[in-house]
Amino acid sequence: MSMETVSENACFGGVQGVYRHESTACNCAMTFGLYLPPAAGQKDVPVLWYLSGLTCTHENAMIKAGAQGWAARHGIAVIFPDTSPRGDGVADDEEYDLGQGAGFYVDATESPWSPHFRMWEYVTRELPELVFSEFSLDQGSQGITGHSMGGHGALTIAMTRPDTYRSVSALAPIANPTRTAMGRKQFAAYLGHDPDRWSLHDSTVLMRKKGYPGPILIDQGEADPFLEHLAPSALADAISSVGQDAEFRMHKRYDHSYFFVASFMEDHVRHHAERLHAG
Repeated sequence: MSMETVSENACFGGVQGVYRHESTACNCAMTFGLYLPPAAGQKDVPVLWYLSGLTCTHENAMIKAGAQGWAARHGIAVIFPDTSPRGDGVADDEEYDLGQGAGFYVDATESPWSPHFRMWEYVTRELPELVFSEFSLDQGSQGITGHSMGGHGALTIAMTRPDTYRSVSALAPIANPTRTAMGRKQFAAYLGHDPDRWSLHDSTVLMRKKGYPGPILIDQGEADPFLEHLAPSALADAISSVGQDAEFRMHKRYDHSYFFVASFMEDHVRHHAERLHAG
């Protein structure tokens, strides 16, 4: 699998890179960011996947989240995938919550989305195969986090594949999409009308069925204007009902922006670093 270097910049003693490659899963060119800390020059380092939210690209968190300084301090790499396939031949929608920029981290089965929108396959298999073959990364020490739609992706992926992801956290995740208007719209478009398919991508449902074999950190702003779409109370109730080891923090005055994300990024990087360096 060939990879093109778009840019590489010195950053906190390490390197912030942007790379492009042809994706078989998404049937188009895909771009991702990768931050390598200074420690990557001496050994394979743990990896934190950061999944972004609706309308974002690989750039949003890479530029605004402030993760690199904390990742350099803790000696972990951070990977910033894009949120969807893109290009003139890729299906799209006029609404912000469907189509390009809104892959929702599922493998679409429905037309016109199925030829390209295979973000679960891309994030969990294809992109890892590429980065672990090209960079000094520890494949046995991976964590995953994300914001909003990306928080949804991080939680559902980690609970489905706990042997791969040794740590998980989320910031303002879309927590119960099978029960919200936005979630039902996206699931119906991408996955059809079978509720069994939907439930595989709902962190509240997965929490009640599977849980996660380790501590989870979740942050949510109380002033978030999207609370009705996020449904944080449903996930909090599920966590409590199954006795999941989790810290679910609600923050007064914080909204859904990257100011919120950056405010708590240090805690999330530390949460992952403690687990990824253990053992």
